[in-house]
Amino acid sequence: MLTIISFLLATNTSSGITRYPYIEGTASWYADFSPGVLKTTANMETFEHERLTCAMWNIPFGTKLEVQDLETGRSVIVRVNDRGPARRLCRKGRVIDLTMGAFQNIADLDKGLTRVRVRILE
Repeated sequence: MLTIISFLLATNTSSGITRYPYIEGTASWYADFSPGVLKTTANMETFEHERLTCAMWNIPFGTKLEVQDLETGRSVIVRVNDRGPARRLCRKGRVIDLTMGAFQNIADLDKGLTRVRVRILE
């Protein structure tokens, strides 16, 4: 799964760079009261679970993503400022961790996990 995420941005081919439009997988949410969550994100911002941010591997910090819930059809725009999900969860299909504030824009928090499509905006 980590290889697929790195291909989300671009893949070098003999004819140049190919950009992939999206990736699908499972999204989860995290908050400042979640076990193991630090006071700062991987890019050293103060973690605030109300913000529309996310954790994703191999996507540059500051990249804006559109995350669409495949069940509800609702979407949210988030900014990458952290790294995750845990690698063991990536091997099981987890592609992104959303802050609580971002997740509740697309799905019910009680659900915990949801199937999403992630697309790079900028």
